[in-house]
Amino acid sequence: MNDNIIKDHERLIYSIMKYFRFYPNKDDLYQAGCLGLIDAYNHYDNSYNTKFTTFAYTYIIGEMKKLVREDKSVKVSREIQTLYLKIEKASLLLTQKYMREPTIKEISDFLGIDEDIIIESYYSNIVTLDIDELPIAGYDEVDRYLCLKESIKLLDNREKIIILDRYMKDKKQQDIARELGMSQVQVSRVERGALKKLKKQLVA
Repeated sequence: MNDNIIKDHERLIYSIMKYFRFYPNKDDLYQAGCLGLIDAYNHYDNSYNTKFTTFAYTYIIGEMKKLVREDKSVKVSREIQTLYLKIEKASLLLTQKYMREPTIKEISDFLGIDEDIIIESYYSNIVTLDIDELPIAGYDEVDRYLCLKESIKLLDNREKIIILDRYMKDKKQQDIARELGMSQVQVSRVERGALKKLKKQLVA
């Protein structure tokens, strides 16, 4: 019975595994996902007003997160989270100083860290390591969400910033243009190009 459950939901397990691409042991990650799936199956009740895949999602990702947290050899996520917190604190201090949200360059100058590192670390919290804030949704929604997150990695740094600021932070093009030292027309052009890339990837 367990084998059938796993076989029927392997796609969901592999989709969730994409969030942990920094984790080296994929076999252990898969096994953790299987344990979560079986645990979900044992606790699921047909009277619940939710699909099994939605219910299982939290169990699967819970086991994967537990595996990663308990693996003392994994340092990438801790390092990125530490740097992210430094950036957030710097951003808060600079916001109070300038009475506005600081630009990437201003944060870079304040911390003495290269702008590219600031960008990658700052947005990795959204793009790759936001595993504590993953959405709870049905199977199709989860799969599409993961697909979108994976596709964002194909964008260059400037495209990532603009797309994430526009659609995750709900910023206006004018504000993004000011922060990046671009014109609104340039921001609009980059945004359109990035959206075309994402659309092409999602329908592929």
